[in-house]
Amino acid sequence: MTTQDKDFTYFLTSEIDFKLKIKILSLIGNLKEKSVVEILKDPYLKYSFLNKVDEIPELYITCQLYSDNKPILLPVQTSYTSFNLHWIWNQWLEIPIKYKNLPLNSQLNFTIWKAYSSNKSIPIGGSTFRLFSKNNILKTGKHRLLIYPDIEGDGMDNSKTLSKNENPTKMDNLNKLLRRYDRGDIPKNEWLDSITFKKIDEIFLEDYIDSQNLYMYIDLPQFDFPVLYNEKKYSIPPSVSFVSKTHQIVKIVDPESFRENLVEEKHRKLVRGHCLNIDIKPNAKIRDELQKILKYPPTHVLSSEEKNLLWKFRNYLTRDKKAVTKFLKCVMWTDANEAKQAVDLLVKWNDIDVEDALELLGKDFQNVNVRRYAVLQLKKANDEDLQLYLLQLVQALKFENIEKDQGVESTLADFLVQRSINNPILGNSFYWYLVVGVEYEQGDYSKMYGKIIYQFLTSLLEAPDGFQRREIFRRQGELIDNLKFISNEIRISKESKAKKVELLRAYINDPKNGLADISPLPLPIDATIEVTGIIAEKSSIFSSSLMPLRLTFRCIDGREYPVMFKNGDDLRQDQLVMQIITLMDQLLKKENLDLKLTPYKVLPTGLDHGLIQFVPNSYSLATIISEYNNSIQPFLRKFNPDDTSPGTYNIRAGAMDTYIKSCAGYCVISYLLGVGDRHLDNLLMTTSGNIFHVDFGYILGRDPKPFPPPMKLCKEMVEAMGGASSPHYQCFSSFCFSTFSILRKNSNLILNLFGLMVDANIKDIAIEPDKAVMKVQERFQVNLPEEQANQFFKTLIKDSVNALFPQMIEKIHQWAQYWRK
Repeated sequence: MTTQDKDFTYFLTSEIDFKLKIKILSLIGNLKEKSVVEILKDPYLKYSFLNKVDEIPELYITCQLYSDNKPILLPVQTSYTSFNLHWIWNQWLEIPIKYKNLPLNSQLNFTIWKAYSSNKSIPIGGSTFRLFSKNNILKTGKHRLLIYPDIEGDGMDNSKTLSKNENPTKMDNLNKLLRRYDRGDIPKNEWLDSITFKKIDEIFLEDYIDSQNLYMYIDLPQFDFPVLYNEKKYSIPPSVSFVSKTHQIVKIVDPESFRENLVEEKHRKLVRGHCLNIDIKPNAKIRDELQKILKYPPTHVLSSEEKNLLWKFRNYLTRDKKAVTKFLKCVMWTDANEAKQAVDLLVKWNDIDVEDALELLGKDFQNVNVRRYAVLQLKKANDEDLQLYLLQLVQALKFENIEKDQGVESTLADFLVQRSINNPILGNSFYWYLVVGVEYEQGDYSKMYGKIIYQFLTSLLEAPDGFQRREIFRRQGELIDNLKFISNEIRISKESKAKKVELLRAYINDPKNGLADISPLPLPIDATIEVTGIIAEKSSIFSSSLMPLRLTFRCIDGREYPVMFKNGDDLRQDQLVMQIITLMDQLLKKENLDLKLTPYKVLPTGLDHGLIQFVPNSYSLATIISEYNNSIQPFLRKFNPDDTSPGTYNIRAGAMDTYIKSCAGYCVISYLLGVGDRHLDNLLMTTSGNIFHVDFGYILGRDPKPFPPPMKLCKEMVEAMGGASSPHYQCFSSFCFSTFSILRKNSNLILNLFGLMVDANIKDIAIEPDKAVMKVQERFQVNLPEEQANQFFKTLIKDSVNALFPQMIEKIHQWAQYWRK
């Protein structure tokens, strides 16, 4: 937009998705000298004075972001720099906050430090720099900051260490002009500039000689246009009520809040050219730009320019199956003509992958034809793959707009019902997912799941074995009710644990309860297993506050199937994590990488109860370390002895290989999912060497303990490999790297699965549902090129291991505390 030949083009901070950076250039001036009396009184100053080697002391600078008189981030500091004649750093400092998240009153608090003693530094001076001008414009370019001697920068709104001189000097005015020159606001003239800069250098020298002040020079990133402060916009309904403690309710009514911008709408129509539907081919430059757009993760919001570009080359993109989701995001679905063109184009597209079909079933795609197209693609998946995604597909039913007062009219629901009728194993999971949906959801969603259960059970009667399968669901429900009853009785009992175990076994053996002997019944948690009863003598109670039951089922083929029945806890978060681990295991095996993972099954059967598969012959690392002299190797050696294998410490090579691979797999997976609250009691190990994790009460980076390590790797685990310098540890690192690389290639699938669970009200997702998928995405480093992402993960592994050894004294102390708690 231009007026009187003046350009008013600008950026908004809310649109800048980069982290804030500051370049520390130099420090100009002379340090304030200490008096002889002060030097003689202070032994450290006296020692420094008598042993002075050079005239330029070693200094470092810290920078911290303040807002509302409070620090909002931890300080960052310059790295060690050796000075010759002047204090020159030329170092970029990255502040861990993005421009779009900056508050308007953001201030940078700088403090210059000098080493005083072995564990203490003293401030040379400080300064407070405001990031935005009075006109709310972000400051850019080079700035000269006044340093207040012998004090730290205060970062306050009414700062006493403000970087700006109250009475600007010649140099302050010149610096302002130089910033305008660097931005291009002042035209450049080569012969005149050379004369001008010579004069500026003379003024600078005079100022340096005459001034008694210290000045620090910094450089802020430049932008093509001015950057205006702008908060993130939120949609406000036409009538909103605000309640204040000191004022009455105020209503704001905006009848035009949902109206389109007519200018933007006209521009869009002109750019897209509705009448044109010809096959335009892009040139090389535009092809690269299109490929860049297609590589965006599912969470990326397309700009209007990117949307217009996708629309323009829509016919060309039909040959690329990865372009479907991006193209559909560029469509203006409120425009009937544009929507019709988009739907007609779908039939020309190459078949898409399951991961893209899952994205099209999310809440961002409401068009019935698009969702029908996604289901059509899902029909090509086999039942095993469908089982992996079934949890999310049941959640996707929420976005089908099933009317509450009408029957079920949903392509997705019809598809899931039909496949569940055809496959009893899939149908068993589908039924229990719907049952849990009815109990956990409220209002219309709960009724919707109830309708689909009714549709499923009614349609099941048309199958040859329909009556028998309905009877199985009824009997499974009775089994869960029985277990829930005895679990409640045990929890409220005041008897000792031994008495409670007797009560449980007596209840199982009582013929009236029908638990000791059961007609063959598929287990709810695993319908491939048919059980004929519970073995009372092999059933017990776990020692925890909820008193979970340990039940051993007798299978029809004579095997035993141990499970845990937990009552009083929401198991859906554990179920989600185990589903993702199972999926990751499949993805890795497709790349011929079997990491010996142990993805046990978890099935919530109601609001606060459910079944968990119990892994036999497994022990917690806490138990192993306490019983085997603080080491894992003796445990492995006991169950896997091999005196002919000194290279694996007399442990069978296969067991050591299993141990190393499973360690690597779970280290990477627990990092990607942000699993927290890791301690030696919820890290388990089987006698064959399989390490695995249990209890996923904290995910997505949440952790009740301070200073959690980036990867869940305790020192005993590394020592069992022979230490960080052993060849086994090198194999471990290699497996970690390969695992991250393979899973990163499949990040879109995992992100789409998490995206469908955002509205499931799962504990750690519900805390910040809008950020849940982004938290996972950040750990995959999807915005980095492959080479940089690989380097990032190599550094992550290295830092995690270094944290276990003495050279990282401070970090090891913090992380040691983490493992002890």
